[in-house]
Order: sequence, then structure tokens, then C-alpha cells
Amino acid sequence: MITDASIDRTAEREAAAFCAANPKSLTLAQQASTNWFQGVPFHWMLDWPSPAPLVAAHAQGAVLTTVDGRKLDDFCLGDTASMFGHSPKPLADAIAKQAGEGLSYMLPTEKGVELGEMLARMFGLPRWQVTTTASEASRAVIRWCRGITGRKKILIFNGCYHGAVDDVFVDLRAHPSGWEPKMRASLIGQVHDILPTTSVIEFNDLEALERTLKRGDIACVLAEPVMTNVGMVRDAPGYLEALRRLCSETGTILVFDETHTISSGYGGHSNAFGPKPDMMVIGKSIGGGISTAVYGFSDEIAERMAKLNASRPSGHSGIGTTLSANALAIAAMHAMVGKVITHDAYRHMLELARRLVKGIESVIETHRLPWHVVNVGARVEFVCADRPSTNGSEARAAMHPKLEAAIHLYLANRGILLAPFHNMMLLSPATQEGQVDRLVHILDAAVTEFLE
Repeated sequence: MITDASIDRTAEREAAAFCAANPKSLTLAQQASTNWFQGVPFHWMLDWPSPAPLVAAHAQGAVLTTVDGRKLDDFCLGDTASMFGHSPKPLADAIAKQAGEGLSYMLPTEKGVELGEMLARMFGLPRWQVTTTASEASRAVIRWCRGITGRKKILIFNGCYHGAVDDVFVDLRAHPSGWEPKMRASLIGQVHDILPTTSVIEFNDLEALERTLKRGDIACVLAEPVMTNVGMVRDAPGYLEALRRLCSETGTILVFDETHTISSGYGGHSNAFGPKPDMMVIGKSIGGGISTAVYGFSDEIAERMAKLNASRPSGHSGIGTTLSANALAIAAMHAMVGKVITHDAYRHMLELARRLVKGIESVIETHRLPWHVVNVGARVEFVCADRPSTNGSEARAAMHPKLEAAIHLYLANRGILLAPFHNMMLLSPATQEGQVDRLVHILDAAVTEFLE
């Protein structure tokens, strides 16, 4: 049995070991606190469970090197941004070439024409637009859906994550009379009540889905085909098909955010397993780490968007920024979609994911742990709970932050870097079998110590 005492004891020892092994990272963290708010350029960098964030020097493939000269097998991969490996040669070459030819023209490029055709072939939707982030893409999609349907409300799932989009910061919370929607208290400076325009239900709750959509006032459902940011919650058999059918019957636009579930297979989860959405958002990995994202849509949606455009006054649409679709972003995506995100890459990634899942399941079985493993293609997590979650509420309850943080730090001290959020792991085309086996071996050692 893993006790709080054993977690605390191991975590304290590992924190001391981290400080001893990373003196330059700690010195730079102290230096950065003079000018950077909270000591980092952006607050996500504080989410690591180590005493201070590791300071990166460089990364290549699936290996990250710190300023202290430590090399780590990287299974975080920029939390999906570098899911296809750090600086793959086609991407690095394309960025270097474009850097000498201009970065932002506010004009289309020949590569951009080709990229549109490539995106259509890969993801199965004919029409596309480019933004700077997936958050911006989701905001744009919500605006378009409200505009073309004339409906104000959107529907999301409890525990979802779609970046920094105000409209989705709503959860179901316990109330004496049952569960009720609440705006997330974590949303800084929120002044508008978004509850009248955002409905939230539990993932996999077919009855709630049918009841909500049949009211006829939902512009779009914004969803990941598999929830990935509250642990991982798989779709129940037939649920996504029912979602597709109900959206079609009620005139609701189905939007899949595949920023994370692109890990499922070539063309994302909807192409690997179905069903097809009306609109799709892809961010992070599509540019290999360059800040860019895309959203795609059907011809029917494009016609409705064009009709809306023709009916509105000229002027700023509230969608897009000057840097959207800049030449550097287009060049990066052109290289990634054309030469890096390939069927061969997925074959390698999915094979390694199966190896990792099998290895972790062996650790769980050997030590008789009440844990399980869940994976979405090349995305893998081990969950410190005895059964898979079916919705966001169950997934939150299954989390064991203190244990997860201690395991993460134990692995990091031994050259294995997982994502700081609930120990998520990604397999890239550059990841090797030896790295997977080493992760499993060190996880086994960690569990052995926690059980002592």
C-alpha cells in the first residue's frame, strides 16, 4: 500500500536531489524572479512539481538537454506542441529558409495555396482558415457558429479544456439539489456572466445530450472526441455517433477540437475512428511548436459563412489577428503536414504506445496496484485509480495530485520527463524503444520505493 507518509518521505528526498542536480536551473530561476512576474515568462511554466522549473538549453528529437547538462528522455514534448519530435529536419530547414525571406507579409504565399490542399487531404474537410493559437481558433469557430445559426448558446462537457476561451470556463459543481453549472472561480477578471450562453453536461450522458440539443437553442457543441485535459475520458460505445446524429437532427454544428486527439491517428480521431464533425480545430503540433493553428469546415458551413459575411457591414469581424497565417507559420505547417506528420510516423508512434501501455500494465499487475492505463493513440496516461472514468466529475475525483507529483519528480531526477499534468506521456516519431523501456523500468523502481 502507498501511504501519505511514504509519498511525503520520497517527495522530500527527491526535491533535495533535484536541487543538488540542477544548480544552474535554480540560480537562473532566482535571477528571473527580478523581472519576470512569478519568475517565468508565462505562468504555465510553474506547473511542474519540481522545486523550480528545469531550464532548457536545447532539444532534438525526443531528448531535452538542460542548462545543467542533464539529458532527459522527453515524453512531455511541449505538451503536444512538439508531439512529432523537437525540431525535425524538414521543419528546421523550412523555418531557416523562411527566416531569410521575410516572416510576415500580410499577403498569401504559394506554400499557403499548397497547404490548403494538404490540410483538406489529411483531415477530410475542404475549407480552412489559419489562426495563431488553438484558443483563437476555438473563439473564431464559436463566433462563426453563433453567427450562422442565429443561436446564442454553446454546449460543452464538464471538465473540458479548450485553451483560454472564456465561453468554456464553466463546470458542473455539487449543490444540495444536485449538480449545477458554475463559472470557474479561477478565471481572472471575469465580469460577464457566461452561464446564459454556455450549457454544460457530463460527457457520455446521452440523456442529457438529447434533452439539451432538442431544445433547439444550441449553436454548436464544442468537444474533444476523447477528453484529454482532466485525465483521459474515453467515449462510451456509440456516444459520438449519437452526438453526430443529434447535432444533425437539431441543426446544431458539431465542432471537434482535435488539438490533443490528433494523437489518435493520421487525420485525427475523427478520421481514424469517426464520426466526422462539421468543423475542426487543430493547434500546437500542426506547426511543430511554431505558434499557429487551423480550423477546417465543410462546404455547407463555408456557404453559410459567406452568406453571413455578405449580410454584415464592412469592418473588423472580431476574428483573427495581423499575425494569423503569417509566412513563417505557413512555412512551418507546410513542412509538418507535407513531410513530418506521415502515415509512417503514426505507425511508429502507435507501436511504441502499445509497448508503453503493456509495460506500465505489467508494473501495475506486478505490484497489484489499484491503477489503470488509458491511451488515445500516441497519448498515454497511468491513472492512480482502479477504474476508468466515464465523465469529467469522475476523472477529477480519480486524481491523486500528491502522488502524481512525487512520481513525476522521481522520474525527472532519473532522466525521464513527463507532462506535469496528471503524468501524461506522448510518443513521437523520434522516440525509441529503449526510451520506453527505460521509463517503464524507472516507474517500476519508483513504485517499489513508494510501497516500502
